[in-house]
Amino acid sequence: MKKVNTVDAIGHILCHDITKIIPGEFKGRAFKKGHIVKKEDIDVLLSLGKDHLYVWEQIEGMVHENDAALLLKDLTAGDNLEFSEIKEGKIDFISKSYGLLKIDVDTLFELNLIDDIMLSTLHNNFIVKKGLKVAGTRVIPLLIDENKLKEAKKIVGDKKIVNVVEFKPKKVGIVTTGNEIYHKRIVDKFGPVIKEKVEKFGCKVIGQTICSDDKEMIKIAIKDFIEQGAELICCTGGMSVDPDDVTPTAIKETGADLVTYGSPILPGAMFLLAYNEGTPIMGIPGCAMYNKVTVFDVILPRILINEKLTKADIAKYGHGGLCMNCEICEYPACSFAKI
Repeated sequence: MKKVNTVDAIGHILCHDITKIIPGEFKGRAFKKGHIVKKEDIDVLLSLGKDHLYVWEQIEGMVHENDAALLLKDLTAGDNLEFSEIKEGKIDFISKSYGLLKIDVDTLFELNLIDDIMLSTLHNNFIVKKGLKVAGTRVIPLLIDENKLKEAKKIVGDKKIVNVVEFKPKKVGIVTTGNEIYHKRIVDKFGPVIKEKVEKFGCKVIGQTICSDDKEMIKIAIKDFIEQGAELICCTGGMSVDPDDVTPTAIKETGADLVTYGSPILPGAMFLLAYNEGTPIMGIPGCAMYNKVTVFDVILPRILINEKLTKADIAKYGHGGLCMNCEICEYPACSFAKI
């Protein structure tokens, strides 16, 4: 930056905020950093005691922080985002939709290894609502070497690091198993829990079938929902390893491709995920009936953006997959199941 006489500053860019103080009435910013000085500003600046100003001096090969922030925003921001105004060289990324935040974690890491560049985000797979700030970017100095921005372009390429993917509501079939429920010895309390959780995302439950601990009956119920056009099938009950818990076997014998039976998430170790010709089938362990947040709450949002999950996707949850069972649950604004 360089120092100039205020009367000669027209057209120059301020390098710092200028504060205005009226005792007992006002204290705040009169001109913000990055403001381009206009003719009508001169008298105001002089009245604030500013006979000299520090302005940006154009240097070949160097980029101003505001321009650099705009470049980084355009380089890294993907779908369903809007942006704050530039403030002190920083731009915030704000979600435009109710959806799932998807971060290219590896590319984010590589970008942040470049000196003088930063991009900060919420965790990957964070459930976001419209208006939530999900990321922010800036460069560290007032001026940055343009070669560092060229390096950023090379690393990021055509990839977009930050995206919000809108949820795609599905038609859901619920298959509930257990002799005690089928013979009406007890009232089913699992179905209402699943219904409430999926409807929160705009899904429609097209039916609930209650089966005994009979493998063939469970298979028929699952296949019936597939024929009815169910786009997600949630199976409750019979998910343990007891001899009469046959739900996992029934799911596999429908012809579904098993992704996993078991997860490194607690609560939710006995979770099952399979796909029957593209239709996801979730075997939901009993903990989801009485724990506020479980494996079901972690995996469901990813299913609802049409991600085809793999065994590796589930295995990654081992680091962070232990719920702390806080007295006041603040999920998803906590450490549980963040990858």
